[in-house]
Formats: sequence, C-alpha cells, structure tokens
Amino acid sequence: MAKRLLSVTSRCIALLRQRQRPFSDSRGQILDGKAIASSIRKNLKKEISDLKSKTDSKFGPCLAVIQVGHREDSNVYVRNKLKAAAEIGMETRSIKLPNAVGEAEVVDAIDELNRRNDVNGILLQLPLDVLQSVDTDYCINRIHPQKDVDGLTAVNSGRLARGEMGGTVIPCTPRGCLELIERTGTDIAGSNAVVIGRSKIVGSPMRDLLQNRNATVTVCHSKTKDMQDMVRRADIIVVAARQPQMVKGDWLKPGAIVIDCGINDIKDATKSKGYRLVGDVDYESCKPVASWITPVPKGVGPMTIAMLLQNTLECAKRQLAD
Repeated sequence: MAKRLLSVTSRCIALLRQRQRPFSDSRGQILDGKAIASSIRKNLKKEISDLKSKTDSKFGPCLAVIQVGHREDSNVYVRNKLKAAAEIGMETRSIKLPNAVGEAEVVDAIDELNRRNDVNGILLQLPLDVLQSVDTDYCINRIHPQKDVDGLTAVNSGRLARGEMGGTVIPCTPRGCLELIERTGTDIAGSNAVVIGRSKIVGSPMRDLLQNRNATVTVCHSKTKDMQDMVRRADIIVVAARQPQMVKGDWLKPGAIVIDCGINDIKDATKSKGYRLVGDVDYESCKPVASWITPVPKGVGPMTIAMLLQNTLECAKRQLAD
C-alpha cells in the first residue's frame, strides 16, 4: 500500500512539474504578427461598431497624427497608420507641418488637438524632420497623457515604470511584443528575460512590462560585457538593437522565445530593389533553436499598428466615461 501511494505521489509530482514547465520543447514555430494583428483589428472594428450603435453614432474614436517634414519613411508609416485606422471605422486627422517650423509651431498644433473633444488620440511621428532645433521630449510631453496613444509622455512612462497599470497608456511596440509572447501560452512569471536595447520607445518600457509580469529581466546594450552569455540564459529575448542580424543561433538557449523588433535593409543583388529587409536577429540560424520566433517583416511591425489602434480606442473609451 505504501509503495503504491509513493508511486501515485511520484506520478502526480511529475505531472505537476510537466504542467508548470513554461517553455515548449518544439522548435522553430513562427509568431505570425501579421495574422495576429489582423485578428485584433477585426475585433476592434466590431467593438467600435457596437459602441457607435450604443451611443447613437456620437462615439467616433479619432486618431490625429502630426508629421513634421517630408521624410519618405515617415510618409509611409503615417499613411499605413491612417489607413489601418480608417479600415476599422476610426476617424483620422493628419496634420502635416513643413520642416521649416520651429518648436512653437509644433507645440501649437499639439495644444490645438489637446483642446479638441473630437480628438481622442494624438501621435507625434518620430523622428521630427526639422531644419532648426526642436526639443522632441518637450513636444511629446505637451501631449495630454490621456491622449498620448504612443505612451511616451513622462506621465505614462513613469506610471508604467512604477507598475501603475490602471489607465496607463503602454507604448505600442512593447505592448505588441508582450501580446506576441502571451500568444505562445508561456508563463512569463519566473522566467529569465533579456531585452537588448534600452530606448525610451522599446527597450525600457519592454523591461517594465516584463517585470510587471514577474519575469527576471536583464537589459543589455552597447556597453554590456559578455552579452552572449547573458542571452544564453534567457527564456525570452526581445531584441531592439538596430544592428542587422546581430543575435546568432548559438547565442540562444534551446527553446527560447525570440522577439525581433529590428528592421534593417541590407544589400542583396538577387532582389529587384537591390536590398532585402532583415531584423536584429539572424533568423535562419535562430529559428531551429528557438521555440517561437518572429519573422521580419510580418512580425512585430503589424502588431505595433494594431496596438496603436487599441490604445486609441481605450483612450476614447476613458474620455467617453469622463
């Protein structure tokens, strides 16, 4: 009887350990950001439609984007954001300022949108393409925190760093990365996570989000020593280093989740444009080692736009409640 009890107990403990194992033994599963983002946008479209019907069509979440200058990459990003917003029934406003403007003109445009009740979210497209000196941080912090859909004001970033999540707007790319990690079914709590890069837009808020989920987080950057050894101990790796194909497969712990925020173009004579897009992760060498990995493109990029729309809707709902 005692032996049978011991055997049953041993099997129960083994089963419990198996269920608690947070990381998959499978390899090379692709986190399709494009498909996941499409699903999120579909849900947002339905939610906006339902809210409009309940408020006699008076509720129309509105995203305003301010673009300074004429950078071609910014033109593409703004166009994609406004198109995605319109496709889910969100109102949009596009404010384009010439690159000759000064800080006062940028602030005036922000203040005007802050005052408008029919604008729920304000995004200042970065980087600013200006001919004279403009304090980007000052301009960002002129955006009302409740309309800061990029989550970059000192108020929102400070609340996130303190773990005060209620009503805090989370930066779009880190929020998209977290959504992708959660889609794997991984138990983030107790995991070892490495974030490569410490920018205000991706690295630092990503650290805060993972810590808020009870991961143990290490932030690596250009001055980090023995970065490869740190990465090899990580269950979750988020890379935003702006270094093409920097992270190699032999850096990884087998079964790690790899989220690649980078997008870089490298020369490729086989392509009609003479280049191809790659991330900060060497996809081909990392894919066989990782349990889950994001491709570039169609990984983090589409999730960033989906989270921008999610943030705008949430800001609009909070303003409607007020």
